[in-house]
Amino acid sequence: MAKRLALLGITLVATCGLSALALAYRAAVAPAPPRVAAAAPRAVAVEAPPPQAADPPPAHDSPPVDDTPPRTLPEQRRALFRSMAAELDLSEAQLAAVEALVEASAYIGQGNPAISRYGMKRSECRAVRAAAGLSVVPHPPCDRRNMVPVFDTSRGETAADARLCIDQFEFPDIPCEYPVVYASAREAAQLCAASGKRLCDAHEWEGACAGSLRPPEEDYVFAQPRPYATWLHNKAREVRWAYGPRKDHALCATGTLKTPGCAGGGWYQCGTNTYPAGAFPACVSPFGVYDQHGNAAEHMNLPLKPEELGSAGGTGATEMKGSWFAFLREEAHEDDCRWRAKDWHPSRLMAEDSHRNYHLGFRCCGDVSARAGDGG
Repeated sequence: MAKRLALLGITLVATCGLSALALAYRAAVAPAPPRVAAAAPRAVAVEAPPPQAADPPPAHDSPPVDDTPPRTLPEQRRALFRSMAAELDLSEAQLAAVEALVEASAYIGQGNPAISRYGMKRSECRAVRAAAGLSVVPHPPCDRRNMVPVFDTSRGETAADARLCIDQFEFPDIPCEYPVVYASAREAAQLCAASGKRLCDAHEWEGACAGSLRPPEEDYVFAQPRPYATWLHNKAREVRWAYGPRKDHALCATGTLKTPGCAGGGWYQCGTNTYPAGAFPACVSPFGVYDQHGNAAEHMNLPLKPEELGSAGGTGATEMKGSWFAFLREEAHEDDCRWRAKDWHPSRLMAEDSHRNYHLGFRCCGDVSARAGDGG
């Protein structure tokens, strides 16, 4: 990878240099795309994964082999659990709770190993981030690894005033690990809680992307039904992306292709062709949050009344944000920071049949006043 970057003549000195790196890398590795018609997200088919051979319980005694493609879903999960044990600050109880939730699902993981074709290797991602001078550092007042503070810059707040922290990377929140997908909205909320965090409210995700967290009363129209409230919000919203005021999908993890024959969703038809989290250093928000455009789209909580705010201990309706790994060629909707979807696969967040998909993941939030392990 280092030789390839050298041949491309990339010098990482500023944000524009980071953009050049992402573009040059994609030009070097991405296949020529076919023309595919854009399509809105659709529900995944209900079907069981292919039969798997019995596997021993997950082990955490050695780090995962970065670039060896898993052959089965159990093998993929074992590597994921090892990575989480080595790279995160989860307690043994939290890790066990996360594993139990994942193992209870027929689908949750990093995509069907038989057909997923990732856009970049983990080792290549690490080389990109190392060349950009990126490393894991603390971000007070957040006391959890790979979380950053989010606050209201329009009112002169600083990190010291922050009451909210958000994961820098899509779950499992590890740089250069592939996002976890196929979790329903309910399972996403449960996985965040098992990690000592909570699923982000829509306005928290939006503020983390746009560079300023506004009060809930400014970001929701609680007195109106959802369709009209969404229309009012979108009509008055600030239009910007995590990386700046002008749309440029090529800065983010948007350049892979859908699996041939993948029309809407389904374990056998649609590979999860994501990139490792944080592999595009220019695709970052002012707060240091990566991949809010591209890679996996993301679940979050949409409160329809004040008591349904996650920060108030409630849950509301489902909401999905961001774009996904094929968005450079299939721009199916708006993906600026504060745009809200128009009732895609709507349900209550904790409904048993809440939506899941091969290109849909999530990230978690936490309240600064909450301590690790209390569900935050």
